[in-house]
Amino acid sequence: MSISTGNGWVQLRQQTRSLEAQKKKQKPNPRSKSSSKRQAITTPPLTQPLRPTRPQIDAANIFSLFNQRETLISQLTRLLDSDSLLTASAVKQNNLSRHRETLLDHRHTLTRLRSSVSESRQRANLLSNVRSDIDAYRSSNPESAEADYMLDERGRIDRSHGVADSVLSQAYAVNEQFGVQREMLGNVQRRIVGAAGKVPGINGLIGRIGAKKRRDGIILGGFIALCMLVFLYFT
Repeated sequence: MSISTGNGWVQLRQQTRSLEAQKKKQKPNPRSKSSSKRQAITTPPLTQPLRPTRPQIDAANIFSLFNQRETLISQLTRLLDSDSLLTASAVKQNNLSRHRETLLDHRHTLTRLRSSVSESRQRANLLSNVRSDIDAYRSSNPESAEADYMLDERGRIDRSHGVADSVLSQAYAVNEQFGVQREMLGNVQRRIVGAAGKVPGINGLIGRIGAKKRRDGIILGGFIALCMLVFLYFT
């Protein structure tokens, strides 16, 4: 392999990698997408000359980069085929294949993005046309516009009534659950009382416990009253 051929390969590959790096730096601009949508919705006056938009300029620059890269890859291919030592180098063959695959992948990505932008633009145009038709119909038929407004208000009222009915149904369900739980507690209490009545001596024990509680309450009340009388006497 001659020195000039090796230098030519290195220079061409550096140029190719530089162009690939420029493609990676050119990321989609959200403002350009929004501006393209606004331009798709609003048409400029006829007196103003049509100028290329920012997305069109970006696409032209990217296509120019693709063409330059394709030219460099063709030169690398011819240079690789012209020298037997370069052809026998597996590393350079892999580098050339990678450059081709990268270019093909970038072209597919650009095609996909352009189709997505085109679909968004068509959708925006369709929505704009539908809105303009609706506005034109309403402006030409004020009675129909008023009827549509009344229908919209009726729909809102119906939705609010539906929400109120849902809340009331939930409240009724909660109240019903409370009634069921109250009935269950009453049944448990009756069973406990019935079981206590069947056990011999349990009623007398419960009565003695109640009497003891009443006696303790009377004693405690008398003691508190006595303390209050003594306090009032000394004050």
